[in-house]
Amino acid sequence: MIQPLLRRLFLAGICSGASVSLAHAQADPIKFGKIDERDLTGQNFVADSAAPAVVLCDFGRSRFDYSEGGFRVIFERVARIKILKKAGYDYATVKVPLYHRGTNEEKLTALRGFTYNLVNGQVVKEKLNSESIFREESTPNITIRKFTMPNVREGSIVEFTYSVASEFTFNFQDWTFQSDIPVRWSEYRAAIPEYFDYKMLMQGYEPLEVQERTEGTTQYTIRWSSSIEAGMQGGRQPGGSETITPRVTNYRWAMKNLPAMREEPYMTTTNDYIAKIDFELAGTKWPNEPYKAVANSWEKIDQELLNEDSFGAQLSRGSFLKEQLAPLVAQHPDPATRAAAVHDLIRRAVKHNGNNGVTSSGNIRRVYEQKSGSAADVNLLLIAALREAGLNANPVVLSTRTHGRMETNVPLMSRFNYVVAHVALPEGKELLVDATEELAPCGMLPYRCLNGVGRLVLPKAGESRWVELKPADRLVTYRQINLTVDEKGSLSGKVHQEHGGYLALNQREKLRKLGEKKYVEEIVTDHEGWSIPKYTFKERDNLHKPLMLDYEFATTGGETPVGTIYLNPLRYFGTDKNPFLHEDRRFPVDFGTALDETILLTISLPAGYVLEETPKGMSVELPEGGGRFLYNVQPGEGTIQIMSRMSLARPVYSAEEYAYLREFFTHVMTKQGEKLVLKKKA
Repeated sequence: MIQPLLRRLFLAGICSGASVSLAHAQADPIKFGKIDERDLTGQNFVADSAAPAVVLCDFGRSRFDYSEGGFRVIFERVARIKILKKAGYDYATVKVPLYHRGTNEEKLTALRGFTYNLVNGQVVKEKLNSESIFREESTPNITIRKFTMPNVREGSIVEFTYSVASEFTFNFQDWTFQSDIPVRWSEYRAAIPEYFDYKMLMQGYEPLEVQERTEGTTQYTIRWSSSIEAGMQGGRQPGGSETITPRVTNYRWAMKNLPAMREEPYMTTTNDYIAKIDFELAGTKWPNEPYKAVANSWEKIDQELLNEDSFGAQLSRGSFLKEQLAPLVAQHPDPATRAAAVHDLIRRAVKHNGNNGVTSSGNIRRVYEQKSGSAADVNLLLIAALREAGLNANPVVLSTRTHGRMETNVPLMSRFNYVVAHVALPEGKELLVDATEELAPCGMLPYRCLNGVGRLVLPKAGESRWVELKPADRLVTYRQINLTVDEKGSLSGKVHQEHGGYLALNQREKLRKLGEKKYVEEIVTDHEGWSIPKYTFKERDNLHKPLMLDYEFATTGGETPVGTIYLNPLRYFGTDKNPFLHEDRRFPVDFGTALDETILLTISLPAGYVLEETPKGMSVELPEGGGRFLYNVQPGEGTIQIMSRMSLARPVYSAEEYAYLREFFTHVMTKQGEKLVLKKKA
């Protein structure tokens, strides 16, 4: 008779206590206030000496209790961190995010902390005081409680503990094992009663030291606080109580000696690869009731977006642009060129203010009139304009590179933080369009959007689908150089360079920011001893063509002729360094787009000089057509011709391909760094 009442008890029960029976109780890995004094010396940290700080132990646990008519999650954490350098002082400041919605909010309680220092051989500890605890508003639903530990210095140990009580059972506490500093031990425990079904998503490349699951029971005691509530529960007496004993599953995960998660070149965000476990409430199962799924589906999210006034409703509000669009429609019967014309209109009319987002900050007409808005404002306005121009345009919601990869098997609205336009063209062709980049041509997504897949949200239920965020453009650079050397080693020459695709966008933005003069001055700064007396830019405003720069340059050699001249010309024009310094890598290399670099160099030698030895040519290929490097030197009568061509065919390379990629770049750097030796004939 007790368990069938549980659903109704949510309305009237008052929790007087809860206990958990563990099948195999484990001692806690850390006890607050009891440090190992040896950790205050430097002897225990020889291996970590390069790190600014070390997490000695981070221990958390989550359990349920029953309070004021409903379940809530209680999360408790104890952490201890050793500060090794001044650069590690930031780790003495801790931020705790707290979710709130309506009048309900997560509550931080039992916050305590100590800083330990070794002074004249004695352990001195200082208590965290209330003046060092602050509150910040982060987002409309997240408040940050921040605290800073006192009297932190090199060699300090900081230790803190706190609890968070949450009525939001869907917001079960996630856990991150790894950090950007080394972690000696990280452990998380969760006790989940049978009424709640969570998906548990483990990610990362570090092995679990402990992974345990045991079964037990939990007891919740419900007390009737009034005669009304007692009457609701079958005539029970006020002040009476009931005890329910559901099954509970106890989980324990732990990792040890975790390396710092380091930022690597060409990655999306460390959050995509760091060792952690996330929880999502999939459903609930109350006694004598069927299982109720509560997790979102993508179809449900599609409809929520389309029904949202700040999203779906804005897409049909483009009629105010009728006059501006009419001549474009008449002039461009072809859908692709019409889309480009509409894109041109919007990107010139409204500037992106730097903020991302999925939903608009207001009515798109007001955004147009104010000439500025977030990415959602700009691109929802773009979709409305494309529709008003008679094109089949719909939104694609996505996650940017810094926001994290899109997990298509976990339907969560929070996965999205950006929206672009999709245009369906004849013969099954498609076009992805973004109007936030004033200097990007139609069809080029911003680099930040090149992140796997996005969701095309279509008006008809069930027809929405995933689309690849595949770049049509590459990073392209082409240089043709005519170089003249005199007998003193002075150099002069003419350079024709073209930047295409994403590199053109990058360089156009740089050119607009710096102006032509400072842009060229940067080239001089990067090439010691150069002067550039003449230069000309071409195709600055023709966004569909490469940005071109022609310039003349000169450097001075010695004061008198020399018998031997050493040249390293590709040092000026090739890849300046190998981006892959570490011997191994556990996660993919994500360039975002393919790459092409071509250098054609003709050197005119001073009279009477010859190339002492011709460097060997080279052809290197990555496995499975992943890329190619070609290098060739061809001596002629009084000239030398050098060709260097590097191409990377794919935007993303797996961790297993990293060794090949690193070796590939090593060959490129070695060859482009080879010296040419010119000798005067006897």
